[in-house]
Amino acid sequence: MAKTHPDEDFALAAQIGTRQSIRRYEPSAIDDDVVTRLLTAASRAPSAHNRQPWRFAVLTSDRIKHRLAEAMGRKLRHDRSADGDAAEAIEADIARSYQRITLSPLVIVTFVDMSDMDNYPDKPRNEAEYLMAVQSAAMAAQNLLLAAHAEGLGASIMCAPLFCSEVIVEQLQVPTHWRAQMLVTIGAPAASGRGRSRLPLDQIVRWRTEQ
Repeated sequence: MAKTHPDEDFALAAQIGTRQSIRRYEPSAIDDDVVTRLLTAASRAPSAHNRQPWRFAVLTSDRIKHRLAEAMGRKLRHDRSADGDAAEAIEADIARSYQRITLSPLVIVTFVDMSDMDNYPDKPRNEAEYLMAVQSAAMAAQNLLLAAHAEGLGASIMCAPLFCSEVIVEQLQVPTHWRAQMLVTIGAPAASGRGRSRLPLDQIVRWRTEQ
């Protein structure tokens, strides 16, 4: 099996170490060839049973982005109002999400499609199968983020689609059995991201070596 050159390993580690979530973008459009490279990178992720259950909706139209953001805002307002949250806090949350979506030159929504995944007669295994599909889609999204960074672009994820999958499916007119997972905003950075600390390894790793 071919091994990567040590310099290549270092370059990859450096790419991972310098990637940050970027939420503000220049208005310039992203070339179609770049978008194709991003999606190709996403599709190269590993997946459970190699079923590749990820699906993507690519949004570049301002009209579609505004329509989607408005629909997601209505759902958020309905849910949080039912929770009894303060109206001012709800509207501020909606405004932030609306701005993030509509001011992004490129929005890619990720979905899970269970059509080709295994089906079992019991609930626990079916739940595990769904989680495997979600893990696969998440790995594809990570490839997408790293590919965007390698292209000199900024990107960030929004997990809001998990709370309004039916709204997103309806607005984007994708197959009804697709389940929305996350929304990835992408563009040329208009501002640097904020550095986020990471927990030290000794807090998150347990070494188990045979004695």
